[in-house]
Amino acid sequence: MYLCDVIMPQLFESTVRETVSLSLQGSLVMANDLQVLNALDVAKTQLYHFTAIVIAGMGFFTDAYDLFCISMVTKLLGRIYYHHDNALKPGSLPPNVSAAVNGVAFCGTLAGQLFFGWLGDKMGRKKVYGMTLMIMVICSIASGLSFGHTPKSVMTTLCFFRFWLGFGIGGDYPLSATIMSEYANKKTRGAFIAAVFAMQGFGILAGGMVAIIVSSAFKGAFPAPAYEVDALASTVSQADFVWRIILMFGAIPAGLTYYWRMKMPETARYTALVAKNLKQAANDMSKVLQVDIEAEPEKVAAISEAKGANEFGLFSKEFLRRHGLHLLGTASTWFLLDIAFYSQNLFQKDIFSAIGWIPPAQTMNALEEVYKIARAQTLIALCSTVPGYWFTVAFIDRIGRFAIQLMGFFFMTVFMFALALPYHHWTLKDNRIGFVVMYSLTFFFANFGPNATTFVVPAEIFPARLRSTCHGISAAAGKAGAMVGAFGFLYAAQPTDPKKTDAGYPPGIGVRNSLIVLGCVNFLGMLFTFLVPESNGKSLEEMSRENEGEEETVAEMRATSGRTVPL
Repeated sequence: MYLCDVIMPQLFESTVRETVSLSLQGSLVMANDLQVLNALDVAKTQLYHFTAIVIAGMGFFTDAYDLFCISMVTKLLGRIYYHHDNALKPGSLPPNVSAAVNGVAFCGTLAGQLFFGWLGDKMGRKKVYGMTLMIMVICSIASGLSFGHTPKSVMTTLCFFRFWLGFGIGGDYPLSATIMSEYANKKTRGAFIAAVFAMQGFGILAGGMVAIIVSSAFKGAFPAPAYEVDALASTVSQADFVWRIILMFGAIPAGLTYYWRMKMPETARYTALVAKNLKQAANDMSKVLQVDIEAEPEKVAAISEAKGANEFGLFSKEFLRRHGLHLLGTASTWFLLDIAFYSQNLFQKDIFSAIGWIPPAQTMNALEEVYKIARAQTLIALCSTVPGYWFTVAFIDRIGRFAIQLMGFFFMTVFMFALALPYHHWTLKDNRIGFVVMYSLTFFFANFGPNATTFVVPAEIFPARLRSTCHGISAAAGKAGAMVGAFGFLYAAQPTDPKKTDAGYPPGIGVRNSLIVLGCVNFLGMLFTFLVPESNGKSLEEMSRENEGEEETVAEMRATSGRTVPL
């Protein structure tokens, strides 16, 4: 009787407690110690890391090429399609057309970042990755084939295809960053993601070099007088091929990497944590890492139970509590950065013309102007843009994301004000080289600073099932800033004297005051950086707090089970 009434209930209670403890412990081991995720976190740098960098990076090479090459041919488009007889200056794109040609790709990019970012979390990174690349290849070619017999029809078709080109480019941002972050080990993850983004520098450089080569070839084959000598003859009919070839070239690097993108396996973190297929994740990473990884089938059931507490959505109070300020920080800093970065990059040619680094348009023929603009932008890319990206790659895992971003915004602010306040001094002929050096330094610290870190951090700090979406939102905020910079600077940089403005433009606040505004924008970026957490040296699961739900469950069970549950 004693056995039944006393010992059996105690034995039963003990068994229940032990079962609860083991169940919780197993769930926690699953979340913190999945072998496939640990293998990725501690993996030594291998060939597959560099393969992933090249495959993802060539997309960014194409992105940068396609987005920035348009700035080298807009002057040529104005000469070809908007020539006016007896005008003192060569034809230029009307303000609304120029804004559309320069900015429509950003509109498409913004939409693509939001759509493909969301789709990458729903369908998987790999399935969506090929779509974006094919859109880029098709639309790069189509942009160069823009058809029509009138300026309006050519510009309309060009803008249509550049919008969809931007849509494809937009998808590459969240997907490339997320894929690289989920493939990388935690020790060098920042450098790997930054290296993907650094390919953008080579894309900008390639855009300038292609423009130099094409314009030089056509200039040698079809000599023409300067505009002030013979306005009509200064733009040869063959110049229409030049801008088309430059735009279409962007399809080549993208097309070459399509096959390899399709061969990449889905990331283990998506397969394990979102698709909840641990066996497939282990098989994929065993091949990639060339080590044996257990499928751990006993954790398949546990993963669904343990993650139940963590299945909050993007618009939930729980997401707002855990990651609301983080998303505000990543989105606001990217927005503020791109206002300054893209207004400088897209309108380098106008700034160089204003200080006399590029001769007046009427003293050159059409192809010579393309050559001079491309040469100036290539020098800036070679001397400041490209080195800045690779300085970030070298130091991001040593001094951290936060320090680099704060330092970058600080020096961008300093150099922008140093350019703006004594602006007249820099326009004097003896000081023009100094202006270019200072201007180059702002680009250097943009790239060895927030231009790289704003891309890296959103791929590290959000949960796996929302990682691509949140990166897409942050990147879309950046492109909204790019549109503000591109459209706003186009009008703002016009001289205050109505007689000196470009044809069709109202008076602006001038280059000096525009640079002051950009300096203030950079200062705001420095302040908003304090909302962004440091992710250096931490695992993705630690940064995204994906185990928080399990820890709360353990605390509750401690109160009811009466036993210590190991964490």
